[in-house]
Amino acid sequence: MLRLVLPKGSLEAATMQLFHDADLSVRRASEVDYRASIVDPRVADVRILRPQEIPVYVEEGLFDLGITGRDWIEERGAEVVSLGILGYSKATDQPIKVVLAVPEASPYQSLADLASHQGRLRVATEYPELTRRSMLAAGVDAEILMSYGATEAKVPEIADCVVEITETGRALRAAGLKVIHTLLTSHTEVIANRAAAEDPVRRHAMNQLMTLLQGTLEARTKVLVKLNVAHDDLDGVLGVLPAMRSPTISELAQGAGFALETVVDKTQINVLIPALKDHGATDILELPLSKIVH
Repeated sequence: MLRLVLPKGSLEAATMQLFHDADLSVRRASEVDYRASIVDPRVADVRILRPQEIPVYVEEGLFDLGITGRDWIEERGAEVVSLGILGYSKATDQPIKVVLAVPEASPYQSLADLASHQGRLRVATEYPELTRRSMLAAGVDAEILMSYGATEAKVPEIADCVVEITETGRALRAAGLKVIHTLLTSHTEVIANRAAAEDPVRRHAMNQLMTLLQGTLEARTKVLVKLNVAHDDLDGVLGVLPAMRSPTISELAQGAGFALETVVDKTQINVLIPALKDHGATDILELPLSKIVH
């Protein structure tokens, strides 16, 4: 039913892992194969292509559905439907940023400062259109130099500054650069062709896939906690037990107390378990979750 295109390159490994965890495993003959399949009645065809190309191909209707970054949607100016954000990047669950960086010793502290630069400013980037629009809006006289990688290494001999993506800023700092402006905060997004998204049958299939993907991502941030507690300690345990909703409480046989279970943030669990024990909880179990669907 749906023709799906997934990103090759920096987002590839994280995307494949997400689909596997969502029970939508992508099958291909080898890691360099551009054709793939998913054993699911809603997915008719799968291709794996560069994220730079995906917005255009989805807009043109070559694919119904694709995953790419907001940075490439904006760079290519593609008219597509965004079905939602997927909270992951190359190495973290944080969005990437498209930033303007100058040498550490540069007196410039903002994009507006660059308007006072004497002569034309040379800007190296893999995002020529996004950069051109930003420079024009700021009144900066800029020559945009197309970069095909190692952009930060082009300062100062080839370029005066760069527009580059970063998750942590580590590579830019290592190259002796400082960030003075963020052009765009870019999340990984699921995008759809407009005509396909307006078709009720295909849109329903898209929404079902989104349920699986977003449910899987949310489950990565939560754990299920189960525990037993005596009658006298119940109020104390409930006082320290966070929950997505009210915890499930079941009375144990022969009046032995209560069994509780609830879903909590994974980031809290290392503090929560000792606190539960301090308040009288016993037989505490922490269990991973596969999906959370609201």
